[in-house]
Amino acid sequence: MSDTPPDNVVRTYIDTHRAAFLDDLAEWLRIPSVSAQPEHAGDVRRSAEWLATKLKETGFPVAEVWETDGAPAVFAHWPSEDPDAPTVLVYGHHDVQPAALADGWHTDPFEPVIRDGRMYARGAADDKGQVFFHTLGVRAHLAATGAAAPAVHLKLLVEGEEESGSIHFRALVEARAAELAADVVIVSDTGMWSETTPTVCTGMRGVADCEIDFHGPDQDIHSGAFGGAVPNPATVAARLVAALHDDDGRVTVPGFYDGITELTDAERALIAELPFDESEWLRTAKSHAASGEAGYSTLERVWARPTAEVNGIGGGYQGPGGKTIVPASAHLKLSFRLVSGQDPYEVEAAVRDWVAARIPDGIRHSITFGAPTRPCLTPLDHPALQSVVRSMGRAFGQKVRFTREGGSGPAADLQDVLDAPVLFLGISVPSDGWHAPNEKVELDLLLKGVETAAYLWGDLAEAHRTPA
Repeated sequence: MSDTPPDNVVRTYIDTHRAAFLDDLAEWLRIPSVSAQPEHAGDVRRSAEWLATKLKETGFPVAEVWETDGAPAVFAHWPSEDPDAPTVLVYGHHDVQPAALADGWHTDPFEPVIRDGRMYARGAADDKGQVFFHTLGVRAHLAATGAAAPAVHLKLLVEGEEESGSIHFRALVEARAAELAADVVIVSDTGMWSETTPTVCTGMRGVADCEIDFHGPDQDIHSGAFGGAVPNPATVAARLVAALHDDDGRVTVPGFYDGITELTDAERALIAELPFDESEWLRTAKSHAASGEAGYSTLERVWARPTAEVNGIGGGYQGPGGKTIVPASAHLKLSFRLVSGQDPYEVEAAVRDWVAARIPDGIRHSITFGAPTRPCLTPLDHPALQSVVRSMGRAFGQKVRFTREGGSGPAADLQDVLDAPVLFLGISVPSDGWHAPNEKVELDLLLKGVETAAYLWGDLAEAHRTPA
């Protein structure tokens, strides 16, 4: 492809600029941009301002801090010289999880240390390292092609609240939709299967979660005098939980599976190619047996099937010893992971109806849903996805396989509001320890991310060209 730079030129450029790149990343990592802790609000802003300045130094003509009702985001734009080039929006975040030496860190979490080919610091992998590799990647792309601007219209949106729930993210995307408009969204807040198995994620599940309160007697009452003669809210909660799944592990809420995108035989075969060790996975899960919907493998269950989970259940006396009462109230927390084809608001309505139909006379209930996240899925044959796969394959020199994410994130808001396919480009591996003490990034893999980005813009320019 004419816009795709030669490998040797890209690698030489990366090697030449590696030290300066890592020095800059370390400087950014020293800023404790912990969005969940109010005392670090100034650091989150300082992080955004640092990144905007660095993006201008990289060459982005537009690099600015965008205000929200919470923490600031960063937006950058570098138009291509080709008006017909596709527009690509890269998403990441610059805020980080809380961290302190007392949590079990071997060194100060905000003083980066390089040891044995790894950089240790909070945010090294999640997500500053994976955002920052795009700065060297685009420069390597330009150096190798001899161009003055990227082969695509390149935009970056780096939010400041991902680690505290992306509370204001959707409102920001909706308010700035015209500036963020893109043909393709690249999410660099993800990972690979392992150090030796490069993978591309093709989708994330959505989520809808709720709390249900049950009220029976106006106060706790004597179980000898009244038990068995009035409805018990704790019993109602338990029966509801017991009815949530059938004997095959399927969710019993009517309409729950309507319209879902089923796994194809080809997708199931690709998942089966991954070197999955269920015993090791169970050890990671601190669990003792696999379980779930009948007819599906463990990876299929956590990546591509919708689920319902009981996150919490309570009611009545919880102290030491006995207390023979009929409790006045009980409480449930439920969450539903959703897959492509499910609408969280339709699921919410179905759950409300299902719960209401199971409440006996004498029990009052209320159900409250949190803000939902939609699922996102990119078809395996999408041209832009194939560009990511080709570019990563060039960088790693081996076959790239496919995964999905069982969790949920703000990527779905970008897909929903901007009506653009969401693709994932990440080089982090499970051992990087996201959210844990001694978070790190493998430097060789980080530079493979740089190299992948250097190839990607030219590949996308050819494969996903759309008229202006």
